Amino acid sequence: MSTGRLLPVLTALLLLASAAPANAASTGRDHPATWSAAWSVTHHHPVPGNDWFGANWSVPGFANESVRQVVRVSAAGSLLRIRVSNRYGSQPLRLTGATVGRPDAGAAVRPGTLLPVTFDRRRTTTVPVGAETTSDPVLLPVRALEAVTVTLYFAGATGPATYHQDGLTSTYRATGDHRFDHRAAAFSGETSQSWYHLAGVDVAGSPRTRGTVVTFGDSLTDGYGSTPGTDNRYPDQLAERLVAAGRPLAVANAGIGGNKLLADSPCFGERGVTRFRHDVLGQPGVRSAVVLIGINDIGGGGFPDFGCGASPVVTAAQLIDGHRALIRAAHAHRITVIGATVPPIKNAAGYDTPGNEAVRDEVNTWIRTSGAYDAVVDLDRILADPADTDALRPAYDHGDHLHLNDAGASVAAAAVAARIR
Repeated sequence: MSTGRLLPVLTALLLLASAAPANAASTGRDHPATWSAAWSVTHHHPVPGNDWFGANWSVPGFANESVRQVVRVSAAGSLLRIRVSNRYGSQPLRLTGATVGRPDAGAAVRPGTLLPVTFDRRRTTTVPVGAETTSDPVLLPVRALEAVTVTLYFAGATGPATYHQDGLTSTYRATGDHRFDHRAAAFSGETSQSWYHLAGVDVAGSPRTRGTVVTFGDSLTDGYGSTPGTDNRYPDQLAERLVAAGRPLAVANAGIGGNKLLADSPCFGERGVTRFRHDVLGQPGVRSAVVLIGINDIGGGGFPDFGCGASPVVTAAQLIDGHRALIRAAHAHRITVIGATVPPIKNAAGYDTPGNEAVRDEVNTWIRTSGAYDAVVDLDRILADPADTDALRPAYDHGDHLHLNDAGASVAAAAVAARIR
């Protein structure tokens, strides 16, 4: 990488190491320590729908439409609040109103459970470009692993929507204001598998919930390869394991498919060394983070990135510097950080080359042996085929020799759970 191309990366590393958590425009007036991020998603730039990305509504955005999204919270609370993002908008986002409720089947909500959401005691709010806002607390008690329906209504045109492509869960929209409509009929048209403007659901008021574990990474964290609509991403299964073990920790997912540690992408989000500040350090109640990232830097360096622009070829030393920056930033905020080795890539199209394998091996050796991380999850060895340790075990392979199926995600979740203290 030339000096000119490397300078922005080095600048990001220096900024990250000294950064304070990103402060959203919060209107929830309770002390931040009382809140835990029980569900979250990381956003990126709007991208037109195509054969690779599938259909989505991000570029046109919404106008006189209700957007209904069903999310599963990972921890219990007697109160909840929502976070709404306009991080990648082109104009102030006018949210006419929002509700929360208990879901029924599909877009339906259980009658009598829909409650209005307010922002600084008003039902309408405007989110500035590049910002995020947090609602007032809502008295809707939830149990760990219970789902919540959030409906956002935009009377005027939003412009391009801040969104997350790989939601793996049906999102619904309807023309007009259907915030308080518990029926599914108005939402029976086209659905989307992406998330829009909703950034998080936080919980408070449970004496047992003890903070949040943030899982940070790329598609392996985002859940590509797991079965849509089943909450079988590895972070989802991690939350299930913690609940089953009686460990009251929330889990927040900060994965973006295609994301890289050292390179920005117009389709796959800001580089990890930049977004770590907002997506991990900025989460309410965060106490530990799990880092699984680098596979796209290794396999996608110089590659045209599915039409989103090529990124630089990187060395193992540069990736290690990036990991060190994440660790320093986490430790500066007293956050425990767990490193995961990069899983096998043999036979993965475009990723499996002798040079890429050498970089992966060097980075993994450093993660295992340096002692820089507070704990290590050796997914490379745990997920490998015993007959060929450079390849994924077939039972865990989604089919592209790179991503995990539900069984592979379960194994990863068990390994991570064993390292969380």
